[in-house]
Amino acid sequence: MPKLRLPIPFGAAALAVAFAILLPHVAAQAQENDTLAKIKASGAITFGYRESSFGFSYLDGNLKPVGYSIEICNRIVEAVKTELRLPAVEIKYQAVTSANRIPLVQNGTVDIECGSTTNLVERQKQVAFSPDIFRYNVRMLVKADSGIRSIADLQGKTVVTTTGTTSFRLLREADKGRNLEVNNLGGKDHSDSFLLVESGRAQAFVLDDILLAGQIANARNPKDFIITGESLRTENQSLMLRKDDPAFKALVDRVVSGMMKSGEMEKLYNKWFMSPIPPKGININYPLNAETKEAFANPSSKGI
Repeated sequence: MPKLRLPIPFGAAALAVAFAILLPHVAAQAQENDTLAKIKASGAITFGYRESSFGFSYLDGNLKPVGYSIEICNRIVEAVKTELRLPAVEIKYQAVTSANRIPLVQNGTVDIECGSTTNLVERQKQVAFSPDIFRYNVRMLVKADSGIRSIADLQGKTVVTTTGTTSFRLLREADKGRNLEVNNLGGKDHSDSFLLVESGRAQAFVLDDILLAGQIANARNPKDFIITGESLRTENQSLMLRKDDPAFKALVDRVVSGMMKSGEMEKLYNKWFMSPIPPKGININYPLNAETKEAFANPSSKGI
C-alpha cells in the first residue's frame, strides 16, 4: 500500500527554503566573528595601530608600533597563545586612522585595535570594546601667547579637529546657545592637526587632553603651547574588537581586568606617561588622574 504523502503547507515550505538559504550565511558570519578560530587557523593576529597617538600607539625611531595600548595588546596575545595552545602567534600591524578604524575592525582586516579610541555607546552598535584602559577630559591646545583660555574665546577663530573624532561635535554641544562662529579644519591624524596650530593655520586643536599633552611633549618648543579651556566631556579609551564575538571579548576582558587588579596596568601607565619614552626620551608627565584610577579599581566596558 503506497504511503500517503501530505503536502507541506506553503508557509512551512517557504520557511524551510529560507532556513536553507540563511543557515550557511549565519555560519559564515559566525566564523568571520570568531577571532580565536581565525587566529588558530592562520597563526597570526593583526593589531590596528595609530601612527601619532603619542604614549598610546605610535611609531618609534625604527618605525615600529609602540606604546601603552600596544603593550596591553601584547599581553592579550600571550593569553591567546595559552588559550589556543599555540607555541607562537605572529603579530601583524595595520595602520588605522580615526576615520577608518571602525570599518577595518568590522571587515576583519584588524583583529584588535590597539590605539586611542573612545568607547561610545553609539559605537557599540558596530564594534565591541575592552574595559576602559584610560579616562580623560576633552579640552583644547592653543599657543601660549594666543590669549585663548575658554570656549568663548574661540569666536571667529579656526579650530582643528582630527577627522573621525567626536571633538567638533562636543564643541558644538558645549556652545549651549552662544552661537559660536568658528571655522573647522580636519587633520588626517593628530600630528597633522597639531601642525595646523603650530603653523598658525588654526588657533586651537580640540582633542583628548592626554593626546594633546603627547603632542606638546613631542613638539620642537613645548613651552609655546598650553592645554586650556573647559572640559567638553570626560571620555574613556578602550581597545576595540569585533562585535558578537563573546569568546574573544571574554579573553580580552579577563586579561585587561587582571592587569588592573594586579597593579600591572598602573606600572605600564607610569612607564608610558610618567617616564622618558622613545624615540626622543620625552616624558609626557601626565599623572594618573582620579577618573583612570576609578577605571582600574572597577573595570568596565559600559561606554558613554
